Amino acid sequence: MDVLSSRVLLRPTDPDRSQAFYRDVLGLAVYREFGPPGHRGLVFFLGNGLLEVSGRADERPRGLALWVQVRDLTAAVDRLAEAGVPVVDRPERKPWGLLEATVSDPDGVAIVLVEVPADHPLRVDVRPPG
Repeated sequence: MDVLSSRVLLRPTDPDRSQAFYRDVLGLAVYREFGPPGHRGLVFFLGNGLLEVSGRADERPRGLALWVQVRDLTAAVDRLAEAGVPVVDRPERKPWGLLEATVSDPDGVAIVLVEVPADHPLRVDVRPPG
């Protein structure tokens, strides 16, 4: 398979509520809007990928989690908690060395917020040698 592009498709139980959450509460930038009025779909930039929130589901999505890297985990969690976003797991260093916390969207979709500490192998030193 030769993959040219990809995105996560999220079918919420209340599209307007979920679109407002991802746009206004999380603050994700809109990549694209499409569809007729009253049935708009939104595609958001999600770091190096895209998240499409469109359509409507009868049941809450299950088994889906979004992994989102942030610069300052504590500040992100505090801001979201102040906005009324449920904090499922408070920030902590995991055994694999990442700082992680989990919040949830209006349908209960887990959003794992991750900060990569300076001493973690995922950090890339981009300074030129010498």
